[in-house]
Amino acid sequence: MAAKKKVAKKKVVAKKAAKAKPTPNTRAASGHPLFDKILIANRGEIACRVIRTCKRLGIKTVAVYSEADADALHVREADETVFIGPPPSTQSYLLVDKIVEACRKTGAQAVHPGYGFLSEKQEFQKALAKAGIVFIGPDAFAIHAMGDKIESKKLAQKAGVSTVPGWLHALKDADEAVKIARQVGYPVMIKASAGGGGKGMRIAYTDAEAREGFSSATNEAKASFADDRVFIEKYVEEPRHIEIQLIADGKGNCLYLWERECSIQRRHQKVIEEAPSPFLDAKTRKAMGEQAVALAKAVKYKSAGTVEFIVDKNRKFYFLEMNTRLQVEHPVTELITGLDLVELMIRVAAGERLPLEQKDVKLNGWAVEARLYAEDPFRNFLPSTGRLVKYREPKPGPDVRVDTGVYEGGEISMFYDPMIAKLCTYGKTRLDAIERMRRALDEFYVRGVSHNVPFLAALMAHPRFRAGKLTTNFIAEEFKGGFTAAHLPPRDPALLAAAAAVADRIKGARAGAVEDSRVVLLNRKPVGVTIGGDDTGYHVEVGDRRLAVETDWSPGDALMHATVDKQSAVIQIDAMDSGWRLINEGGQAEALVLTPRQAELYALMPVKAAPDTSKFLLSPMPGLLASVAVNEGQEVKAGEALAVVEAMKMENVLRAARDGTVKTLHAKAGDSLRVDQKIIEFA
Repeated sequence: MAAKKKVAKKKVVAKKAAKAKPTPNTRAASGHPLFDKILIANRGEIACRVIRTCKRLGIKTVAVYSEADADALHVREADETVFIGPPPSTQSYLLVDKIVEACRKTGAQAVHPGYGFLSEKQEFQKALAKAGIVFIGPDAFAIHAMGDKIESKKLAQKAGVSTVPGWLHALKDADEAVKIARQVGYPVMIKASAGGGGKGMRIAYTDAEAREGFSSATNEAKASFADDRVFIEKYVEEPRHIEIQLIADGKGNCLYLWERECSIQRRHQKVIEEAPSPFLDAKTRKAMGEQAVALAKAVKYKSAGTVEFIVDKNRKFYFLEMNTRLQVEHPVTELITGLDLVELMIRVAAGERLPLEQKDVKLNGWAVEARLYAEDPFRNFLPSTGRLVKYREPKPGPDVRVDTGVYEGGEISMFYDPMIAKLCTYGKTRLDAIERMRRALDEFYVRGVSHNVPFLAALMAHPRFRAGKLTTNFIAEEFKGGFTAAHLPPRDPALLAAAAAVADRIKGARAGAVEDSRVVLLNRKPVGVTIGGDDTGYHVEVGDRRLAVETDWSPGDALMHATVDKQSAVIQIDAMDSGWRLINEGGQAEALVLTPRQAELYALMPVKAAPDTSKFLLSPMPGLLASVAVNEGQEVKAGEALAVVEAMKMENVLRAARDGTVKTLHAKAGDSLRVDQKIIEFA
């Protein structure tokens, strides 16, 4: 019922919008309008991103949505909306007929597919063409030729493009996976033919891992893409993932818009992207760009696309795949070129020629993108769902860009990718962009769900990352055993103590230059502080240091912007029952500001011990218990697979932390699990 009301409300908005006159930007070079109305066959941040450009061009937009997205941001921002089904994407966003019907219903002349979902399905392009609707992307032939990882590699080989050695045929079963893996030579990569986003990919170093990898990759591929074909290729060790952005008008003009380095990945999913790459020289950059263009021209490519390469330590590059769509990380290319890729896609789809040539594509400055996810980095990056109780973005500007599909009070759904936002920063140099990213992460205020900002902060501060010494193994090598608080960049306890003391003084409205002695307990560790000053400035003595602090913070503000000894700092500050929670550089500290006598008494209070859960296997996330691999009374060894929990379309294998014996099974396959629910109890 709510969904139907939402549609009706949007139709009223659409009628009002129809009276607005189109801006000059809506006219193509021929003098004809680009499009009057575009439907976005997607959701989340990419749908909002397309809507933003359409609004600037004076083009009306149509959003489609499932039950889970009835109150989503893209639904709120579009001129019209169409409800298309239940939350599972297989019953809504992946249904071609529903999207085509939505176009007919609203009169949309064209469809932008975003990325994921139907963006690389040739059947979708064909269905739209049959209905007389323009697909803002390549034609079906190019989608088929380059969207299938197996077929695209065959075409690349014919075109003389260097490719990674492998077996370019779909594997029949686990036995064949082992056979081919031995022929290619371990390590190998088992990959979904229709894959993307890190789904349906496994690295295998042994026969056992090849068997397990085949099973997991096949299951994920079927669940995510309705296509369970997987193949094998040689896994290039010490690789860098560098991709070339293309734009082509289908009229003979195809340009490469420089490269993006996407080597910082976790489980084959990109975490940090940047443009340009700190590794390429001019010669390699030109060779990769020209080879990417040659490949695109071989399939008469039109629209935006990306050719991905694996580059070894000697700058020898191998074709990996071509994504026949807009990439998640396209903003960094836009920041260094000044081009709007979505606008170019729309203009090309409307029949225009590209308004520039290769010599006109400039490379200015450096851009970095960090993907903010609703996940807990301290619990092996398990997805986190729920309501965004608080959500504040860094202030946008020429050096900060945020692409998001969420808002304060909205929900992170269990049905889709748990991305909160893409945070992009720009600078004249790579280190400028990185430093701006560090501050922007401090300014990103999210409450209600777990998020990966601490991990992103650790990456930005990591010496190896800052030096540009990257490979796709970076995270596995630098965060062995998982991410912990020990990986966070070192924080200045004096800064945190001073911030807590200043906050306490402002809250208490203790004006004047009278100095107060206080004890700040930072995570129960006492720090002696003396503070004086007023709202024109504070001086704080912490040990033998004297800090000059200037801030306009007031109680209730989420962020304390301060100048400490003429250095800018941003500290997230939450009021607690008897103190403060301070967050800076991804780490947090609980602070109590006490008088010396209060500190003496507080030290006498007992600390409640946490419950012992060492004898249980607990569900690390909300999800479905897909399978249980053990029985009661069975002995297990450390590292042995115990159960598989499915969440966000990903299979998560839970393994034994140590040797033991299964005492009781508290859940069975098919059960829905909540966080920390008991699955197995050990004797």
